[in-house]
Amino acid sequence: MSSAKIKEVVREKYKEVAGRVRLGANGSCCSYSSPETSCDPITSNIYTAAQEGEVPATAVRASLGCGNPTALAELKTGETVLDLGSGGGIDVLLAARRVGPNGKAYGLDMTDEMLALAEENKRKSGLTNVEFLRGDIENIPLPSNSVDVVISNCVINLAGEKDRVLKEAFRVLRPGGRFAVADVVVRGDVPAEIKKSLELWVGCVAGALTDYDYVAKLAKVGFDSIGIEPTRVYSIEDARTFLTGHGLDVDVFTSEIEGKLMSAFIRATKPVVVSRCCVPSCCS
Repeated sequence: MSSAKIKEVVREKYKEVAGRVRLGANGSCCSYSSPETSCDPITSNIYTAAQEGEVPATAVRASLGCGNPTALAELKTGETVLDLGSGGGIDVLLAARRVGPNGKAYGLDMTDEMLALAEENKRKSGLTNVEFLRGDIENIPLPSNSVDVVISNCVINLAGEKDRVLKEAFRVLRPGGRFAVADVVVRGDVPAEIKKSLELWVGCVAGALTDYDYVAKLAKVGFDSIGIEPTRVYSIEDARTFLTGHGLDVDVFTSEIEGKLMSAFIRATKPVVVSRCCVPSCCS
């Protein structure tokens, strides 16, 4: 499947989600084919009640994530943060509160309807240190060495060109900057039928990298201090929930993916360039 086709399907489905949120429904990322299908195994119990109270209700309902990157990234006052695939803006708004008025939070998304929803949520929040950008995460519209932290929430697994995404994240980070994303990760192999399903690609499962591949790709573009911390390993019954309704034989596939799919927090750091100068006189 081509990256262009993946992007087309993802954009259309996120457009649908934004429309449902505006009508008062939730926007679960794993229930496009069947709105009645629960997606609790991936998207539930991510944010605390206190965090949900910090943002508009429509930002909570539009959340399509599998983790809580703003909490796990340990954001500091005054930092500049970029959220890749910001959707309705929940993580951008939470990040903006963490970094304070002297910091900045950017959200990048390719779907006009999601960006419009995010702008509404920004206005409702009253935050002034937030900016939403239209664009692709494979081609980030920000200068090199311009942000302190790159976050993302269950989005990189949807990208057809993950190497480009990681290379761009590395480019925009300042030396010493942090890559801190939540994503769905695979331990071992999953059935080919799942990988081939566009609906499941949009639904957070089919595009997931293995933990080994994630580490290798981050290292290839130059990151160090790479780590993957599982936040939830999905059981057979969890798998049954998110495979039901996608035309797959659940009883066959659940036994093949037991313990292989997990939500995880992926950390990495852009190295600080160390000068070759050994004594003061050599730098004059």
